[in-house]
Amino acid sequence: MYKTVALAAIVLTFAYFLATSPIRFDDLLQPKIFTNSVQSDNLPHSAMAASVSRRVVKKVLAVETAEGEGALVRRSIGSMKLRNLTPFLMLDHFHVSKGAGFPDHPHRGQATVTYMLEGSSRHEDSAGHKGTIETGGVQWMCAGRGIIHAEMPVQGPDIPEPRGMQLWIDLPKQYKMVEPTYQELGPEEIPSAFPEGPDGGVKIKVISGKSHGVESPVRPLGGCWYFHVIIDKKDKTVFQDIPAGWTSFIYILKGSLKVGEEPNAHEAFHTLVLSGDANENGVQLTSLADNTEAVIAGEPLEQSVVQYGPFVMTSREEIQQTLLDYQFGKNGFEKAHTWKSLIGGR
Repeated sequence: MYKTVALAAIVLTFAYFLATSPIRFDDLLQPKIFTNSVQSDNLPHSAMAASVSRRVVKKVLAVETAEGEGALVRRSIGSMKLRNLTPFLMLDHFHVSKGAGFPDHPHRGQATVTYMLEGSSRHEDSAGHKGTIETGGVQWMCAGRGIIHAEMPVQGPDIPEPRGMQLWIDLPKQYKMVEPTYQELGPEEIPSAFPEGPDGGVKIKVISGKSHGVESPVRPLGGCWYFHVIIDKKDKTVFQDIPAGWTSFIYILKGSLKVGEEPNAHEAFHTLVLSGDANENGVQLTSLADNTEAVIAGEPLEQSVVQYGPFVMTSREEIQQTLLDYQFGKNGFEKAHTWKSLIGGR
């Protein structure tokens, strides 16, 4: 999203390359340039004794602010406190009230991942794709060379207001100019892992990647891992593999938890940036309250990031070309000045 929102809960996301981030319109004065280098070395754990947990190296509170047209978001990645966590460029925990939404806006060079926690959201784009993301469902959109789209809530009597997460992930350079694609899963299509069995009190929704022998059908360009971890009781511990060296973070949706052997408690609405030492092959979470939820994501990528609002490339020259393409309606933006969504105009 250009003025974007994201979904809610404790979500753990692991990514294998860079991630993309949304920026507000008034942030678009100058391109931003970052670099990041990490090594990928997949080291699955065989037992808790052989597992080495990551640590928390930075903690950021996501404060609720206005975004889009009347929506509220808690933005951590992409905010001034956590501007650059490549490949992740934005993480929004969003709430869309009546009359609010995200009308027509462009993207190039990133993937946007929308995961619905409550309610439903409609989508429509300039390539002719349209649909609805239901509660518990996910849409993984690869913007590639360029697309215009709208994201608007489904609202009505007895329908909960939409809440969810949106994550922007940078695309590897070789995929920046591919044709736009979608991978969409309904709530019943996202597989779940139960590390202690179905009645063990720990559930991990595998949005992408692998967890405890369960693999998601989503195949993102770049290889991002993304999980929603749900723990029903306090004092339960779970270890989630994350390949050594990957950039990774946790966002806490509900409750409270601690990471690894550190005693510090971390509460809801905080993003925890994790360490990535060569011997750390995952992350250990211990719930400190009933009904604790979080998301985890991770992915490594070695490339420069130059971002101008919803356009994410690897050089200033590519950004300048993108602005020209959008202005003159070419190279993926042929419908930039003629297409209007039905849902965006309401």
